[in-house]
Formats: sequence, structure tokens, C-alpha cells
Amino acid sequence: MPKSRRDKRISLTRTKKKGLETKQNLIEEVRDSVDKYARIVIFSVENMRNSKIKDVRNSWKHSRFFFGKNKVMMVALGKSAEEEYRDNLHRVSKRLMGNVGLLFTNKTKDEVVKYFEGFVEADYARSGNVATETVVLPEGPLEDFQHSMEPQLRQLNLPTSLKKGIIHLTSEHTVCKVGDTLTPEQARILKLFAKPMAEFKLKLAASWSNNGAFEVFDDAPDSKSRSDGDDDEDVEKD
Repeated sequence: MPKSRRDKRISLTRTKKKGLETKQNLIEEVRDSVDKYARIVIFSVENMRNSKIKDVRNSWKHSRFFFGKNKVMMVALGKSAEEEYRDNLHRVSKRLMGNVGLLFTNKTKDEVVKYFEGFVEADYARSGNVATETVVLPEGPLEDFQHSMEPQLRQLNLPTSLKKGIIHLTSEHTVCKVGDTLTPEQARILKLFAKPMAEFKLKLAASWSNNGAFEVFDDAPDSKSRSDGDDDEDVEKD
């Protein structure tokens, strides 16, 4: 009788080794990019969407993006002045927190800023986002919806009924008011009714150049109250 694959034992030492190799490869890739490209730009992501990050990557195939694995990237760049791979890279490391990434590029600072300031796309809000407007659905037929969706709409607490195969709202319904923190049900309704309330955009935080110059952008979230231990240093510009 053949052995079940469920009974197959996996060596934990092999698993750890593979994970270590993956981290080491990432460290080498980051350092290779430091040597290859003229500058690093640190960016944060608002309303993260993998599909839209992919679109940005495709537009910047001449450059290199690293997103995620912040702790490993910090090791690659160096967490302190004593450990840093190149001058001032520890200041980049100290900003690798949360939904941030690194863009390695040979484009000028002005070219980077121009692109990212213009890249803003409307998107659907998620649960936990704040409503930017009041949305009221009027009483009447919902002709854009198939009759089979009526139970789903009712589960979202919409006052619906079927009349001659057409879904109707039996009364006016307020989905959300401006300033509300959206629930999963409200976010779902807004998406079904094509009401985007969020924006996907990348916000530039700081940049590093291969001559060691480091600059914090004026509108970066932490540019006024930096916590990287370098408050007494002057911002260096290209």
C-alpha cells in the first residue's frame, strides 16, 4: 500500500536554511542595487493595492522596486552608521517602517517627483476608511443589478424587493455620512454602486544619492518631527 503524502516528514532544518538563503539573496540584491543606481527614494503607500503597485513597476522597468521585508532591507543597508553599506544609508533604514518601499533609480529627483505627484487613482474604500461624502440611495428600481443579486443586497441591510424580476429599493437608504468610519457592509455597498472614496497614491518621504547626500521631502509625514536620531543634522540636497 503506497504511503500517504500527508505522512511525509519535513526537516525543519531544511526549511530554516531555505528561509535564510532567501533573506541572504535579498540582502545581496539590495546591495547590488545600491551600487548600480544613482539614488534611492523612500515612498509610502496610501490605500495599498497590489495590482496598482504592479502598474507602477511596469511603468518604471528601468528602475528597481523593493517593497516589504523591511527588517531584511534594514540589515542590507545597515541599521547604524557603523554597520551601513554606504555613507548615510542608516538614515534610509530608520525610515523603513509600515507600508513603505524603496525605489532604486537613475532618474533625476525632479523626474521622480513629477511622476509620483501625478500618479493618483480613485479606488474603493475599505472597511475602516473614513467616508469622504454622504451617499444616499433613492427609492426605486435598481436596473443595473440582476435579479439574482437581491438576496445579497438584502444581506447588506438594503431594503429591497423583487417586482417583475427587477430589484427595487423600497425606501430611501443612507449608506454612509461624511466622516463615518466605514463598516465592511458599507464598503461593499459603495463598491457595488460604483462609489469610490479612496485614492491610491505613493507619497515620497526621502531620498539618498550615491554621493552620500540624504534629503527629507518637505511634505513627508515625519519631516517635521523626525525620530531617526538625526534631528540635529542639516538636510543635504543633491
